[in-house]
Amino acid sequence: MTIKVGDRLPNATFMTMTADGPKPQTTDEIFKGKKVVLFAVPGAFTPTCHKNHLPGFVQQAEKIKGKGIDTIAVTGVNDVFVMDAWKKASGADGKVEFLADGSGDFAKAIGLTVDLGPRGLGTRSQRYAMVVEDGVVKTLNIEDAPGKADVSGAENLLKGL
Repeated sequence: MTIKVGDRLPNATFMTMTADGPKPQTTDEIFKGKKVVLFAVPGAFTPTCHKNHLPGFVQQAEKIKGKGIDTIAVTGVNDVFVMDAWKKASGADGKVEFLADGSGDFAKAIGLTVDLGPRGLGTRSQRYAMVVEDGVVKTLNIEDAPGKADVSGAENLLKGL
């Protein structure tokens, strides 16, 4: 079952990189009492994700946060080391939190996986952007075309804030 507006996010644990190394971070720690923009990518460093999707959120971070958003976060079915390298390479440090969903447990729990096995990538997250208030989905923009980041992009999300 795919998550929808009005649903509460399921309990899940992401891995994040800290100064002390990888640390787990739960959905409660990320979303409880906060207004969060969470967007998902099929893979760090993949062309659309790296050149189109993430850069929009980095460039629009101040505008998004100016609309009352506490945190902007990205998740993908990549390990914490890849997500950390992507954060550093993209200039997103301090603007976007990177949440590794290494085994795809969160993507599966919200029903937003995509089989990219034929492309050698395995099961990944669909591309989407959501606004979550205190753990409840308020906006959900799921990308309907591969290789696009329009519906789930920062500009489109800003229009709804």
